[in-house]
Amino acid sequence: MASLLSERQKEELHRSILDYLHSQNFTEAFNVLQSECGIQYTPDPKAKYNGLLEKKWTSVIRLQKKIMDLENRNALLTEELNTSPGKRAASQADWVPRAPPRHVLTGHRGVVNRVTFHPVFSLVVSASEDSTVKVWDWETGEFERTLKGHTRAVHDVDFDPKGDLLVSCSSDLTIKLWDVQNEYKNIKTLVGHDHVVSTARFMPSGDLIVSASRDTSIRVWDVALGHCLKTYSGHSQWVRSVLPCDDGRLLVSACNDHTARIWDAQTGEVKMDFLGHENVVEVAIFAPIAAYPHIRELAGLSATDRNKAPGLFVATGGRDKLIKLWDATSGQVLRNLAGHTNWVRALVFHPTGKFLLSAADDYSIRVWDLKTGRCTKVVDAAHSHFVGTMTWGRALVSGAKAPADGTAKSADDDAEKKINVLATGSVDLTVKIWTP
Repeated sequence: MASLLSERQKEELHRSILDYLHSQNFTEAFNVLQSECGIQYTPDPKAKYNGLLEKKWTSVIRLQKKIMDLENRNALLTEELNTSPGKRAASQADWVPRAPPRHVLTGHRGVVNRVTFHPVFSLVVSASEDSTVKVWDWETGEFERTLKGHTRAVHDVDFDPKGDLLVSCSSDLTIKLWDVQNEYKNIKTLVGHDHVVSTARFMPSGDLIVSASRDTSIRVWDVALGHCLKTYSGHSQWVRSVLPCDDGRLLVSACNDHTARIWDAQTGEVKMDFLGHENVVEVAIFAPIAAYPHIRELAGLSATDRNKAPGLFVATGGRDKLIKLWDATSGQVLRNLAGHTNWVRALVFHPTGKFLLSAADDYSIRVWDLKTGRCTKVVDAAHSHFVGTMTWGRALVSGAKAPADGTAKSADDDAEKKINVLATGSVDLTVKIWTP
């Protein structure tokens, strides 16, 4: 590191120190410093110590005080700027998680595999290897209830678009539907998979469910009838996850066979294989349309006539510690995002589309700027163990709950009071809630 002082300044400082040591009769220290500095300094025994060192020291203290005053003033001005209505709204919209979390929800006796937010009310639901599903009020941090019915680890949970139904899936080979409006009563159990069911998600229409399993298949189910309508095969190993795009036309899956795939949701035709990961692909997600301009800028792509069609870009993460951004129309890797030091378990795009958030077995959450591909923030020790799941929600600040009479409330009610909320789950048995 380059010295902050010139040679003349260093010599002047050393002479001041030697002068001080001599005046205090610190002979040994005086001799050592003189030898180390290579300065031949002979104090005048008749001269009185002029206190030059103290003067220099007090000058440093005065400068430090000025710096602190300026920093405090800057903080006050920044706070004033951010608390103006327009700036505060923008700040809340762009926020990314930082420690500490708003709440740490404890109660599970096993690994938390998945978390999901209710689309209307201030509820978050968690699925765990303790065979239970738990419901929490994310705003207050209060525990609401435990749903029991599965006999082995629960791997996934998801609300339908209206929030009337909850779906869960388990190592007990079943998928269960729970009636939210009727005290979360288990109203259907869907059977058909031959091994662990790793994912169960509602399609955007709400009348179908798509699931993935260790039996290597993807299945589509009719919610009303509880019947399996279609079975898609193609992966050769455990299908870790499957998710629909925003309009439900396409599905993206992640698998132990080191690949991710895009499927036609109606026919089961494989539209694209993503080859490039060197280990298990743990997660694959579609980029929202809001992220398209940033991804295109990152990759140097121009907009096309289909620039607003869902399903054009995909992000994947795996056990090779890499995150990959893909062009879904060509199957080409647009960018590798490297930084995690252990398996990448979860990916979510920021609601604004500006960032991609990742969670991993290195206990951290990372925030990636999609315009530059750089990691702009790391939340180290986000949990005390592997971070396995992460999801965004948009909920009421006021903590709205389902009306006592069971009537549904519009998702647009009190929209001005809604904020973005992040939930994470971990091997440390906890759920954490992160808010602005």
